[in-house]
Amino acid sequence: MSDQDKHSSFIKTPKQLIVVVLLAFVVPVIVLVLLVQAIVKRPHADPEAMKPEAVAARLKPVGRVEVGAVGAESKGPRSGEDIVKQMCSACHQSGAAGAHKIGDKAAWGKLGKVGLGGMLKNAVKGKGAMPPRGGGADLSDYELARAIVYMANQSGANLKEPAAPGK
Repeated sequence: MSDQDKHSSFIKTPKQLIVVVLLAFVVPVIVLVLLVQAIVKRPHADPEAMKPEAVAARLKPVGRVEVGAVGAESKGPRSGEDIVKQMCSACHQSGAAGAHKIGDKAAWGKLGKVGLGGMLKNAVKGKGAMPPRGGGADLSDYELARAIVYMANQSGANLKEPAAPGK
């Protein structure tokens, strides 16, 4: 009898057998039904999100690069003061990268010896850390000359404003 006790089942009665068989079929069916419901009832994408306008809005670039003159729509040449404030003052106000400081009469006096034409030539080509045209690729020679005259005159020079092109 000891062999029989070792191999005995936990199912002792016919009622227990029926319950185990039913559970063996019912539990997997319930699990499958719950899985199907979880998959089918998940949130769906908004149908409006797939319209061409919505897709285009999501794909549009964050920014854009335009190549060309910044002031193309301006009504005329900018003043020397405006150009200096926008482009030149970053270095010429503080003397950064060896730039002649606006107001330094001695430094601008040495530059004055080459004249406006010489200073304009250096500014067009670039000199030292200064890029060509002072970093303003859209600046005309006339506008660049006006900026040079403005800075030199602020530093004690007495240069005349250049004549407008075509005059």
